[in-house]
Amino acid sequence: MKFIKIIAWLALVALIVIQFFPIILNESDTVPQSDFMVENQVPATIKNRLQVSCYDCHSNNTDYPWYSKIQPAAWYLEDHIQEGKDELNFNEWAEYSDRRKNSKLRSIISQIEEDKMPLDSYTLIHKDAILSDEDKRVIIDYMTALKDSLE
Repeated sequence: MKFIKIIAWLALVALIVIQFFPIILNESDTVPQSDFMVENQVPATIKNRLQVSCYDCHSNNTDYPWYSKIQPAAWYLEDHIQEGKDELNFNEWAEYSDRRKNSKLRSIISQIEEDKMPLDSYTLIHKDAILSDEDKRVIIDYMTALKDSLE
């Protein structure tokens, strides 16, 4: 019993100590000229859906939830956001070559068609990020037309 108490106290101390190791926040006050929305003059309905469902992980500006201030959840979020930005960063869209844009558009289309994006772990907390069948159709049609215009 004493051993369990010692482990519990050590775990509590470790939990308190890790709170002093903050993350670097993915926040920006400006929308760069290289942003996907700026370059492509995206219709308002699609723009809103992409911002709500995609931009937290795929841009340079994340709207953080309350639990992002608590470790180890903050580390998990930071890693998840960095992975998302490494794969696709909408804020850097204009910097991509046409070939890379084409590849990213194909990937966006297939990820939405296969219900891989937005992630279930994200929509579990962010219910407004869930894409309806109509949202998916409209976004896929737009991305397909955009992809076709690049070829």
